[in-house]
Amino acid sequence: MKIGSFKGFLAAFVLFIALDTKAAPSRIITLSSAITETVDALGLGKNIVATDITSIYPAYANKLPKVSRNRSVSTEALLAFKPEVVLAPKGDVSVQIQQQLKKFGVKFFEFDQEYSPKGASNFIKQVANALDIAQKGAALAGAEEKSIARAIQAAKLRTKHTPKVLFIYARGVGTMSVAGKGSNIDAIIRLAGGKNAIQEFSDFKPYTTEALVKANPDVILMFDFGMSSLGGADAILKMPGVKLTNAGKSNRIVPMDGPLLINFGVRLDEAITQLNQKLVN
Repeated sequence: MKIGSFKGFLAAFVLFIALDTKAAPSRIITLSSAITETVDALGLGKNIVATDITSIYPAYANKLPKVSRNRSVSTEALLAFKPEVVLAPKGDVSVQIQQQLKKFGVKFFEFDQEYSPKGASNFIKQVANALDIAQKGAALAGAEEKSIARAIQAAKLRTKHTPKVLFIYARGVGTMSVAGKGSNIDAIIRLAGGKNAIQEFSDFKPYTTEALVKANPDVILMFDFGMSSLGGADAILKMPGVKLTNAGKSNRIVPMDGPLLINFGVRLDEAITQLNQKLVN
């Protein structure tokens, strides 16, 4: 390529990047940890003005203002941060609030996630499209697809025997449930080389000692905060029925970072690798 032609190409490329960045909104509200992580990975973390309570990664996101104390939001709480765009999981924001936001000139986008490698890629692209940075989204999604493929292949090579995994969601002894088939937990367990111990029902159902013993998992998987809420691994091993399972007999109580485990976005490759390592070691 001639020098003059190269300079012209370089100028056009710089202009394209500038226009692409300029098109992105400068005030963004993200209403899930998966969305927050994706916006950050797309280079617009500095434009996030508020988040929801699940957004704790990256570390700065945990320090950003929260639009509510729980998962519900109000029009007033959202508008208080003067957003240009609000991004939310599908169904989390009522149609009435969506309409009110649009009346005030605020763009609103919602996303329905599919818990698969392809779903993670599509999710990244959808968030990028909503922020008018489709090119960056396509590039990031392509890179993540390759990383996920490598993580899955590595997990297969490390896994000699497929462990049966029971996921227990807990916020203290009084609030416990287990994950069935079709859930995001079910999907990540399979991608990491394990098998969900619960196949009799879908989604989540209340935890019972009978279900635990019947499932007889090789590994009990929990969010790290859930394990802490029950008093740690030693306390869990003393719960009724746990010592009757293979997991209890071998002390296989595994904690994982919650958002990392279930977000199915820009860190899916990392989630697969970390969970697989915990399952096979």
